[in-house]
Amino acid sequence: MQLVRGLHNVRPSHHGCVATIGNFDGVHLGHQAILTRLRESAARLSLPSCVIVFEPQPREFFNPETAPVRLTRLRDKLRLFAEAGIDQVLCIAFNKRFRQLSAAEFVQTVLIDALGIKHLKVGDDFRFGCDRRGDYTFLQDAGQQSGFSVEPTTTIEIDGQRVSSTWVRTALANADFALARRLLGRPYSIDGRVMHGKKLGRTLNAPTANVQLKRHRAPLQGVYLVSVQLRSGRHLPGVANIGTRPTVDTTQQAHLEVHVLDFSGDLYGQHIAVTFHKKIRDEQRFESLPELQQAIAADIAQAHTLWQHFHTL
Repeated sequence: MQLVRGLHNVRPSHHGCVATIGNFDGVHLGHQAILTRLRESAARLSLPSCVIVFEPQPREFFNPETAPVRLTRLRDKLRLFAEAGIDQVLCIAFNKRFRQLSAAEFVQTVLIDALGIKHLKVGDDFRFGCDRRGDYTFLQDAGQQSGFSVEPTTTIEIDGQRVSSTWVRTALANADFALARRLLGRPYSIDGRVMHGKKLGRTLNAPTANVQLKRHRAPLQGVYLVSVQLRSGRHLPGVANIGTRPTVDTTQQAHLEVHVLDFSGDLYGQHIAVTFHKKIRDEQRFESLPELQQAIAADIAQAHTLWQHFHTL
């Protein structure tokens, strides 16, 4: 799969494709259905498939403090797009200049001049352009004039409810990982590289792998039973804290710290995947480090007990 970062990097070889546009946050079952149909249409027309995404996501640009928390970083999306068989991804920087494009300018600049699309799949509720004139009907009219067809994406439902990123966020907030797995088609996990931290966990008899989140907020907060996939492919049980570490940190930055049960070894620099299975407790602020140490010891003991149960299911 080819990643094109920015319209200035689009080349003539990218011209002529079947495309779709969206945030694709979480790449859930609904998104996967869109990608499957996109790939099928591309194969039928003997053209490459292309997904158009924006960084940051538009709502993050306009209201970063109130925008929905991210389920997946761009890196995770790209991996999932590649696994879905997508040929190319155009990632457009959503900035002040880009957000000033009218709907007509967006169609001309992105869809026609840059990509020369032949077929577009888009939700019938999709809106775009600084004038907010861009919608499904607008795209149909533009396609008739410029020689590309437009097709609505289909809705995937579970138990009569539309699968959406919002529903996934709600499931995670409620620690309903079984529901999140149904909506995503896979267990919810967070990938990242293990970085050097303050090494406070060692002094508390609970060494942790500090996973770089590269995000201010995370869709989970608390202490969880997890499994950790190492670079070697091994899956190991663990207990993870994800949150702002209120006892030892005042930055309000989201952190993911994982203690791998009964493990000794060096994980620094490794890219690991942390899969969440059950919530143990909410994140708390403790008055002293000894209180924090006691809580961590209790979390580890409970994780051992819970993992024996999960391991026998």
